Amino acid sequence: MNIGLNFFRSPCQFIAGAATLESLPPVTLPEIAFIGRSNVGKSSLVNALVGQKALARTSQNPGATKQLNFFTVGEGLVIVDMPGYGFARVSKQQKGEWDHLIRQYLLGRTSLKRACVLIDARRGVMKPDDEFMDMLDETAVSYQIVLTKTDTVSEKDLNTVLQSTEKALKSHVAAHPVLIATSAETKSGIDMLQEQLLPFVHTK
Repeated sequence: MNIGLNFFRSPCQFIAGAATLESLPPVTLPEIAFIGRSNVGKSSLVNALVGQKALARTSQNPGATKQLNFFTVGEGLVIVDMPGYGFARVSKQQKGEWDHLIRQYLLGRTSLKRACVLIDARRGVMKPDDEFMDMLDETAVSYQIVLTKTDTVSEKDLNTVLQSTEKALKSHVAAHPVLIATSAETKSGIDMLQEQLLPFVHTK
């Protein structure tokens, strides 16, 4: 079966929201997880990836995603929109529960093929990002860095953050070497992200 980038225009459907490990949906297809600091533009990027405006919930308020949200793309892939880390306006108890859920999902999900760690192009790699990548290194979870909101910075500033991010990646053993710069607003870099994820699509 010949799968091309048009695959990401396949019908998408929300299948489950999991706030606990017990409520995770059964494994059916390869999964790609999207995670980053709160307000990094995660849900907007997921929507841009599949060409929809409101598949994943977007919000101006950090911490809007309060569970692991699972979406099927056609019959070949599951996208997981995960709670943000860092500055969500939630209680310490709630943050601890999210952190535990995220860690256990990343460690134990056999269908997880790659985690896309989103970095805000306006800020670059910050301490919470670096700590999260350290955890992924320790658990040997394959992940790829995706810059978001590149339309909000100048070309000069973008080149600076690209260089600093690439430098940071060299100290993380589980990081994929290809860095992707994207904008959900202009769709810049979305085709490159699709190309990177295409090999994980299940074919009949």
